Amino acid sequence: QCKPPLKVKDLFTDIQDGKILMALLEVLSGQKLMHEYKSSTHRIFRLNNIAKALKFLEDSNVKLVSIDAAEIADGNSSLVLGLIWNIILFFQIKELTGNLNRNSSSSSLSSGPSGPESDTSHPSTPSVERNMSITVKDQRKAIRALLIWVQRKTRKYGVAVQDFASSWRSGLAFLAIIKAIDSTLVDMKQALEKSARENLEDAFSIAQNKLGVPRLLEPEDIMVESPDEQSIVTYVAQFLEHFPELEG
Repeated sequence: QCKPPLKVKDLFTDIQDGKILMALLEVLSGQKLMHEYKSSTHRIFRLNNIAKALKFLEDSNVKLVSIDAAEIADGNSSLVLGLIWNIILFFQIKELTGNLNRNSSSSSLSSGPSGPESDTSHPSTPSVERNMSITVKDQRKAIRALLIWVQRKTRKYGVAVQDFASSWRSGLAFLAIIKAIDSTLVDMKQALEKSARENLEDAFSIAQNKLGVPRLLEPEDIMVESPDEQSIVTYVAQFLEHFPELEG
């Protein structure tokens, strides 16, 4: 959505100068950040770009634990993924589940403090470690609110969803959500006779081709002993984003 568009070929490499990160935050927040970006091959400027992005997240009350500019500039894969997950959680999932909370008394989603923690002991260097005020408990509440919404949408089709992991392996939960959006797109009786792979392929294809929900997952991602919760949460939240009328 940037103008001109930015392409990401390798997240762990492309994020290292801060440009992709600042552009992403600008699009998600609607606030201007790119005017602070400085293009340079020198490490100090790359660190400074990333530090500005982390400071913006801090001011937005986004939870980042033990993530510093140096680790991102070095392309530390686990910390880069952790950073992206927290951005997704805050700007997409927490916002969407916040809407669910306002529209339903059955789920309670507490918001974090309204401002960043005040800590004057931090030196103003790019490598400062940041600990935000939104807790893991807040994250779990957001995910719990999304789960309650899923359960309300799927139970009428006889699909029991207990988590964002094994409950999705059969593909029926994905199909039930699609049917809740448009009942003509899915035949649940036929789905019961199909394999998990067929159901997952049907769900992801229908969601993308008929509903415009990006295909973020493949059947192989779900047909494992322990599907990745964060991946499923991120994908399921797309349905709420594309069809906000489903919140009620």
